[in-house]
Amino acid sequence: MRADNFSVRNVSRRWRCPKFIYTDSNTDSLLPDLEEKDGHVRDVATWQHLLVAADRYDLGRLRLMCEERLCEYIDLSTATTILALAEQHHCCRWKEACLEFLECPANLKKVIAIDGLDHLTVCCPSVLNDLIGKLVAL
Repeated sequence: MRADNFSVRNVSRRWRCPKFIYTDSNTDSLLPDLEEKDGHVRDVATWQHLLVAADRYDLGRLRLMCEERLCEYIDLSTATTILALAEQHHCCRWKEACLEFLECPANLKKVIAIDGLDHLTVCCPSVLNDLIGKLVAL
């Protein structure tokens, strides 16, 4: 997901964005639910869009809430995309969780086999330096 794919209209249809922005309230009815249905997580993309909005409009608390939720859904197929998104939107907690996931040699080997790290070398080379630093520290 890239920032230019973000649409406030798409997010506000599924989430009451203005109410959160003006009241800073954190009720479960305001935030999308990441439920598993038939083994698939619903609304991960919505949380990613909210994270983009939180970064764009400097909503630190919302960004932290999004990071916390999204940390639970790092897997082999999303690790490199997550690293790039976390780097682009200054999500230290989410980035660190993803780097920890990739510290496991088995996970890193599978991620490289699935889609490689080419995307990261182009869009976020500093993330590769962070990953190498973590691996060297092992």
